[in-house]
Amino acid sequence: MKTLWQNCHVASMANGAYSIIEDAAIVTEGAHIVWIGPRAEVPDQGDIKTVDLNGAWVTPGLIDCHTHTVFGGNRSGEFEQRLQGVSYAEIAAAGGGIASTVRATRAASEEDLFASAKRRLQQLLKDGVTTVEIKSGYGLDLASERKMLRVARQLGEQLPVTVRNTCLAAHALPPEYKDRADDYIAHICSDMLPALAAENLVDAVDAFCEYLAFSTEQVEQVFITAGQLGLPVKLHAEQLSSMHGSSLAARYQALSADHLEFMTEEDAIAMAASDTVAVLLPGAFYFLRETQLPPMDALRKHGVKIAIATDLNPGTSPGLSLRLMLNMACTLFRMTPEEALAGATIHAAQALGMADTHGSLEAGKVADFVAWNIERPADLAYWLGGDIEKRVVRHGVESTF
Repeated sequence: MKTLWQNCHVASMANGAYSIIEDAAIVTEGAHIVWIGPRAEVPDQGDIKTVDLNGAWVTPGLIDCHTHTVFGGNRSGEFEQRLQGVSYAEIAAAGGGIASTVRATRAASEEDLFASAKRRLQQLLKDGVTTVEIKSGYGLDLASERKMLRVARQLGEQLPVTVRNTCLAAHALPPEYKDRADDYIAHICSDMLPALAAENLVDAVDAFCEYLAFSTEQVEQVFITAGQLGLPVKLHAEQLSSMHGSSLAARYQALSADHLEFMTEEDAIAMAASDTVAVLLPGAFYFLRETQLPPMDALRKHGVKIAIATDLNPGTSPGLSLRLMLNMACTLFRMTPEEALAGATIHAAQALGMADTHGSLEAGKVADFVAWNIERPADLAYWLGGDIEKRVVRHGVESTF
């Protein structure tokens, strides 16, 4: 059965721009868009269900392409400590930081991890998100990484959202491998990744390339293994220092390199040549009170596609609103509302390897869209917080929350 969605205006985000269609109509059949254009030009569809969108602005469903939604524990106490002058190093030395999240995640049952992650993910869905990437990386052993990735799969099965799983086992050094980073990387490559890929729990592989995490040489071993398993790669890079991890990611045709505050123009040139997406994470920049801005001029100059994500995680970006990140991208990184919306739709889809099917409203693509009660598309980046009235459609079916 086909459905005609009409009496609306569309920002299709085709080609990374608003690509506005005034007085538009969308025809869907099953989970896909079969026609989109001006309402006056709708071809005869025969027997069709009609839905009046009451003059709403329709955009693609939002895509959060970098999250750590599944984790155990809570680190709001550390947030208070930092505000009272306790340094991150002092917190870590006392057993806090990522180590505390690893302990809590390992100790949590699959059911408990699912319940807490579901609560967080539902907040993103209420904000207009229809696709989300969820990383592992707080287990750091095979059983716990498997547990996290299983929970992520279950979230996609039980909630109205498309979930892409990313294995981030190379996130930090687990305590049992203290001072043995090379051994841990070898374990990831020989044991963890092959096992998790064989269980169909992994859609992409990520790593943290940083002086306090893993070197470019160690990350390259992970990338080589991912390639042998037929899995695309992504990378946390240049967040705290310049190690040219983003250039390494580009050499391996990575889907994305993320954070990028300390990347160089040379890195931007490499990413442009490989069509690797720059995923910017303004929530972490804000939460950590960083001052080193990503090189926006270089990214624009060389035509690197820019995505925006929440980086939802317990330590550095407890962000539950992708729409708030659009505003932060504009206010902190000086992006335009149009660039920011492209960053949470078509460019985010590319960062997940899904641009052929998601991220813009075009015939043949999946029918994921949001009908917003707003005056213009820029309102999505303009309003701070709140719950904008909306109707969310995923796979051609309206969702209820």
